[in-house]
Amino acid sequence: MGLLRLLTRHDVSGQRDDRELAAAARQGDEGAFAELVRRHQVGVRRCAARILADNEEARDIAQLAFVRAWENLPRYDPTWSFSTWLYRIATNLAIDVLRSRDSRDRTHKAQLRLVGDSVAPEAPFRVAEGEVHRIFAELSEHLTPSQRAAFVLREVEGRETVEVARVMGCSEATVRNHVFQARAVLRRELAARYPEYMPRGGGR
Repeated sequence: MGLLRLLTRHDVSGQRDDRELAAAARQGDEGAFAELVRRHQVGVRRCAARILADNEEARDIAQLAFVRAWENLPRYDPTWSFSTWLYRIATNLAIDVLRSRDSRDRTHKAQLRLVGDSVAPEAPFRVAEGEVHRIFAELSEHLTPSQRAAFVLREVEGRETVEVARVMGCSEATVRNHVFQARAVLRRELAARYPEYMPRGGGR
């Protein structure tokens, strides 16, 4: 099977849900898998971009995630949602990239809004989008790969803690700890480097 051809197909497979499509794909139905790609490629690429802060790398990771999913379809457990399984593959690939990437190669393509409620609503002026990206990329270098992935999945993608735990292969308590620590680090670095964006009265 030509993987590039598969990843660019747009066959519509009716109204079958993801589990039905995955079951068909497991039997060799390339059209069913192409429909799964069509449904999830944007979300997977967006999530990878937020974790990696690099749109080019995110495209590569998204494509590789679908290749890995196709290769490992016999191992897919349909008691999981297909998207959870797929995001686990993509997130693990992204974490591997973060762990092996030299800091000088990190680009400035993320969102300062990942800091969450750290940014003061009364900030003196609206930060230009490019500046927002630059600031987040600078601050996020202080997060571990796991903290960053958990924070993106939970706070940006809006996934429930239980699903993030399944995606990352850890406990819900670990996810909550990663998110808590990520917030603390981001707030600390924001206060130290860009105090003008902190709420009045301190860094909380």
